[in-house]
Order: sequence, then C-alpha cells, then structure tokens
Amino acid sequence: MTTTGILGVFLTLALSPALQAAPVAPPAAQIAAALQAAPEERRAAAKVLGYNESGAVKVLREGSNDLICLADDPRDEEWSVACYHASLEPFMRRGRELAAQGVKGEERMKRRWKEAEDGKLEMPKNPAALYVLDGESFDAATGRVKNGVLRYVVYTPWATPEATGLSTSPPSEGGPWLMFPGTPGAHIMISPPAPAPPPAMPGN
Repeated sequence: MTTTGILGVFLTLALSPALQAAPVAPPAAQIAAALQAAPEERRAAAKVLGYNESGAVKVLREGSNDLICLADDPRDEEWSVACYHASLEPFMRRGRELAAQGVKGEERMKRRWKEAEDGKLEMPKNPAALYVLDGESFDAATGRVKNGVLRYVVYTPWATPEATGLSTSPPSEGGPWLMFPGTPGAHIMISPPAPAPPPAMPGN
C-alpha cells in the first residue's frame, strides 16, 4: 500500500453508496477489533468509537485514559482500525465532518490545515501518537486479525527536517521519516519494511 493509501485508511470516511449497505458489526465486536491497534497496556481504558446502522460515528465505549480507538468502517472495502491520542480528536473529528459533507482527499487535508493555521482548529501541542492496523479481517471469536500490519504515526505539527533531523523520504528499511514538513499536518511515519519477495522457484 502506498503512503497515500495508508493515510486514506484513517482519513477517508466518504465512500460510494454501493458500500454504504455493508452490514455493521455488533458493538462488542467493533470494540474488540478497534482495540487491536492500541498498545496492550492501554486497551482496557481507551475510548472506542464505532458505527451505527446508518454509517454515523458514535461512542461505543467511554474511556478513562488519553487514547481513542476507531473501529473499522463497514463501508470501506479494506479492513482497518486506528487508535490515537485524545489531542488529535479535533483534527480527526473535523476530517469526519468534512467527509460527511463530501469534501475528500487533498481538499479536505488542505481545508483542515487552513483552519489550523487560522487558529480555528486545535492541533496537538506535544507529539501525539496514531496507530493504524490494516488487515484482511478480524475474527471476534479468536481475537485475531488476519494478515495484520501495524503502522505508527507521530503527529508533530509544523515540524521540519531541520528541527527534527529526519528525512522527508521513506527509508527502504522502514525507519522513521517526516511527512508534510512545515505544515499543521506534519507527522513522523514509521512503517514496517516491505515484505521480502518469495524465493524464486527452480527453473524460473
């Protein structure tokens, strides 16, 4: 999956009508799945957001720590859940609001950046973590994510390579790098290395 695709997993909520009829998992299953993205020691006290039958985001469980988890959007063909620090909620919530209005992709991103620059949208004052777990599916009975891949993001609004020492290009070995430097949406990406290609079969 490309970097743009990774970001789209947790920023894009506006989807085609054909996908909106997808069945919604029971709240307990949504909660169990969403928590898979969180560090284990932080799951029990995390707040969890999920979806109702109309596709609207709702609170499935209140929390007592500073982590918010978002269940998989049933309208999306790709399975993905995410957890993020509570200081990111204004930014994430605004993204969901714009998506519901039909504002998508780069326009939605720039709209939020402009609002942050104008002081209308609160951004984290300290580095804030986001965990994104992609996979094929979640088995509520076993608590397992099929072929899950966990990616880490640390939002550092307006950070630059000069201030952090980070590269703005993703390293091939999966180390940290700075995306959207100098903008309200600046963040450190830490993605797992791409899987090695399978060995060549004899005769190939």
